[in-house]
Amino acid sequence: MAIKYVYDFTEGGRDLKDLLGGKGANLAEMTNLGLPVPPGFVITTEACKAYLVSGSEPTELAAEVTEHLVDLEKQMGKALGQADDPLLVSVRSGAKFSMPGMMDTVLNIGLNDASVEGLAKQGGNDRFAWDSYRRLVSMFGKTVLGVDGDLFEHALEDLKKSKGTTNDLDLDADDFRTLIGTFKGIVSEYAGREFPQDPREQLDLAVRAVFDSWNGDRARLYRRQERIPADLGTAVNVCSMVFGNLGMDSGTGVAFTRDPSSGDQGVYGDYLQNAQGEDVVAGIRNTLPLADLESLDKASYDQLLGIMSTLEKHYRDLCDIEFTIERGKLWMLQTRVGKRTAAAAFRIATQLVDEGLISEDEALQRVSGAQLAQLMFPRFGDISQAKKIGRGMGASPGAAVGKAVFSSATAEEWATRGESVILVRRETNPDDLGGMIAAEGILTSRGGKTSHAAVVARGMGKTCVCGAEELEVDLRARRFTAPDGSVVNEGDVISIDGTSGQVFLGQVEVAPSPVVRYFEGELAADSDELVAAVHRLLARADAVRRMKVRANSDTPEDSERARRFGAQGIGLCRTEHMFLGERRKHVERLILAEGDDERESALAALLPLQREDFIGIFEAMDGLPVTVRLIDPPLHEFLPDYTELSVKVAVAEATGTGVNPDDTALLEAVKRLHEANPMLGLRGVRLGLVIPGLFALQVRAIAEAAAELKKQGKDPQPEIMIPLVGAVQELEIVREEAEGVLEQVKAETGVDVPALIGTMIELPRAALTAGMIAEAAEFFSFGTNDLTQTTWGFSRDDVEASFFTSYLDQGIFGVSPFESLDREGVGRLVRIAVEEGRRTRPGIKIGVCGEHGGDPESVHFFDEVGLDYVSCSPFRVPVARLEAGRASAGSEGSDSR
Repeated sequence: MAIKYVYDFTEGGRDLKDLLGGKGANLAEMTNLGLPVPPGFVITTEACKAYLVSGSEPTELAAEVTEHLVDLEKQMGKALGQADDPLLVSVRSGAKFSMPGMMDTVLNIGLNDASVEGLAKQGGNDRFAWDSYRRLVSMFGKTVLGVDGDLFEHALEDLKKSKGTTNDLDLDADDFRTLIGTFKGIVSEYAGREFPQDPREQLDLAVRAVFDSWNGDRARLYRRQERIPADLGTAVNVCSMVFGNLGMDSGTGVAFTRDPSSGDQGVYGDYLQNAQGEDVVAGIRNTLPLADLESLDKASYDQLLGIMSTLEKHYRDLCDIEFTIERGKLWMLQTRVGKRTAAAAFRIATQLVDEGLISEDEALQRVSGAQLAQLMFPRFGDISQAKKIGRGMGASPGAAVGKAVFSSATAEEWATRGESVILVRRETNPDDLGGMIAAEGILTSRGGKTSHAAVVARGMGKTCVCGAEELEVDLRARRFTAPDGSVVNEGDVISIDGTSGQVFLGQVEVAPSPVVRYFEGELAADSDELVAAVHRLLARADAVRRMKVRANSDTPEDSERARRFGAQGIGLCRTEHMFLGERRKHVERLILAEGDDERESALAALLPLQREDFIGIFEAMDGLPVTVRLIDPPLHEFLPDYTELSVKVAVAEATGTGVNPDDTALLEAVKRLHEANPMLGLRGVRLGLVIPGLFALQVRAIAEAAAELKKQGKDPQPEIMIPLVGAVQELEIVREEAEGVLEQVKAETGVDVPALIGTMIELPRAALTAGMIAEAAEFFSFGTNDLTQTTWGFSRDDVEASFFTSYLDQGIFGVSPFESLDREGVGRLVRIAVEEGRRTRPGIKIGVCGEHGGDPESVHFFDEVGLDYVSCSPFRVPVARLEAGRASAGSEGSDSR
C-alpha cells in the first residue's frame, strides 16, 4: 500500500501528532471542532524523514501536493499566485513536540511582481499588499536562500531612519515598493540568484527549507536541551493566508487560557494591530495586553474568549493560541498545550483537578521532577536596599544575577570560563538560543509574555524579563542606559527578577524558596497556593508510588535534612569522608604499620571515632534503614601528594635542616601505593581483603553504634554494603568476617544487631554474574556512576572535559550518560542483574545509589525494571518522590514541553 504523504486539515486530528506534528494535528482538531481555521493541508513527518535520508523528496510527494493544492484552490475560489486575485499560503514547520522558533516559517507564498498588484486591488489597500510582499522577500531570502537576515533588517532600519521614524506603521506603500527593490538586490547579490517569481517554485523551495531546518543548528541545540529525539522529523503545514496587516481593524495575537507564568486564571496574551504573526513573537513592536482587544473589537474578543474556553475544556489543559483578525473576522492559526513555568505547572494541575477536568493521577503527569527542582532554587530576599534601574514584564520566574552581556556568542564564551551572565538584547531570535542556554537569565527591552524570549525561557526554566522599554539598549556599544541615567556596560553585574520584572544594578542577595522552607518545616502546607499545590501533588505521588526513596548522606545533619525532605532511609552512607581532616593521621599510621601491634593500635584509635559517626546518623534515621558502604577509595587518597612530599624531603636534604623520618616513611608508602589507574586498582573490597582488620573495624563500629542505641530504646537498622565486588568469592570472604564481628559484638553487649550484608553492583562482571553474587548478598545497590564508567570505558573526570561536548554536538549522545542513565547499555546490565539476582534470591532488596537515583528520566527506568528504591542527594529527594509517583501513576500524560 502506497504511503500517504499529504493530509487535508479535515482528515486528521490531535491523535496523529507523530504523523502530522503538533501544529498540523491541532489545526486538524480545531477544524473538526468547527472552529474558524483557514483551509490547508499537512505534509507529514514521514515525507521529511524520507527527505533527510535520501536528500530528495519522495517521488510521490509532488503529485500529492498538487492534488491538495488544487482542492484548496477550488475551495478558496482562486489559484496560488494568480495575478488578479491571488491565493497566498503560509508554510510552517510543526514537529511532534513544540520547538518554538527553532525551525522555519515562510508567509505570503504566492506573491510576485504581478500578484502584488492584484492583492492590492482586492484588498483595497496598497500599503498592505506591498508590506506583505516585502515580508515574503525577506523571509524567503533568509529562510530559503540562506541570506543573512541582518541585511534585510538593516535596510529596513535605514529606511525608517531616513523617514525620521522608528515605527513600521509610519511607512507607506511607496516606501515598501522602494524597500522591496532593495531586498531583491540583497537576494541577487548574496544568494546568487533572483527572487523566484513562480509561485509553485516558491512553495516547493519553502517546503524543502522547512525539512532542512529540522537539522539546523538551533533546532539541534534545542532538541538536546529539551531531550527531544533527533529522528522524529517535522511536518510542514501549508495554510491559506489570512491577514492581520490590512489596517487598524485587523491584527494578530497570542492568547493563553491561563497565565503561563503564574497559573492564574484570567485573560492573558498579547495583541498587535495591523500586523502579521511574526511581529508578536519576534517582539519587534511592543504589544497591547489581550484585554485591550475588548475595546478595539468586542465581537472578536467575545468570540475569542468562547473559543479559548472550548479549547481548554477539550484539551483539559492550558492552551496556547495564535489568532488573526482580518477586518473583524477571527481566524484560529494554531493551538497547543502551552509551555508554562514550573510554578504555573503545579498550580494549573491542581486547579484542573478541582474543576473536574482531570484526575489526581493525570495531574501528576502534568508536572515533572525537573519543574519541582526549579521551584527549589533560591529567589531574591530583601530588596529594600537594592538599586532598581528598570522594570519590564516578568516572563519567566526566578532570581538571576550575573554580568551583563550583549550577544549570544559572548554569553557562551563567558559562561564557558565559569562566569555567570545575563543576556541583554532588544529582542531575542532563534539564533540566540546558545546564549540563552548559557545565561543565568535573559533581559529584553522589547516584546511581551508571548515573545520568543519569554516562550523559550519558560520552556527551559530560565529567568526572563521582557519588554523593559525604559532601558535604552545599545548593542553596538554593548551597554544599556536606565531612565535615571545609570549606564550598564558589558561586564557590569545586574540582577533580574523574573516574577516582578524588576531589574537591579549590582548583586542582590537571594533567599530560600518557599518550597524549600516548606520541606524544612518552616512553612505550613497551606501557607500559599504554590506550596499547597506542591504538597498536594507530592502527597499523591507518595500514595501511589511503588518505589521507596532514600538519600545519600554521610553526616547526621544531612541525614536530618533528608528525613525532613521525605527520605525513607539512607541508601548510601560513604565512610571514606569520615577518615579525612584530623583523622587522616590515623590512616597514615595504618598504612605505615610494620606489624600487627602498630596496625591494631591505628585501628583502635579509629574505632571510637567511627562509632560516634554512626550513632549520629542512626539516630537521625531512627526506625529507617541506613546502608553503610565500607571504605571504597584507594588508600593513596588519604596520603600527602607525591610531588609535594618529594619536594619537602628534597629541600630538607639540600638545606641540611634534617629530614623528618615520618616524611621519609610516608614518601616510601606513597611510592609503594602509586598506581597508574587507581580507580581500577586497590580499592573497594580489595582493600578489605589486603589490609587485615580494616573492614572488621568498620563493621564493629556499625554494630557497637547500633547496640548502644538499641539499649536506649531506639530502632537502628544498619545495612552493610561491600563496594566494587566483581566475584562472589570476594563477597563470601568479607561476609564471613563481618558476620563474625557481629556475633562478637552481640556477645560483648548482649544486644542482637541484625544487619543485612550486601554489595554494590558497579562492575559489568558483577551485573553479568549477579545470579551467583546473590547467593552471598542480601541486597544489591547499583553504583551507576562507576557502572557507567566501566561499561563505557570512560574516566569521568577526563572525558567530560575533553570530548563530551563534541559527542553531544555530533549526536552520539542525546544527553551525558552520567546525567541520565544509558538505557541500552548500562540499563541492560541493570536489567540482567535484577532478573538474575531475583532468580537466585526472590526476596533480595535492590536499589540504586548513584547520581542517577535523582534523575527524573532514570527514575522511570528504575521503576520499570522493578527496583525497590532509589537513593539520591537530600535536596533531590522530593524530585525522586514525585518521579517515582509519576512512574507508578501511568503514562507520559499531557506534554507541555
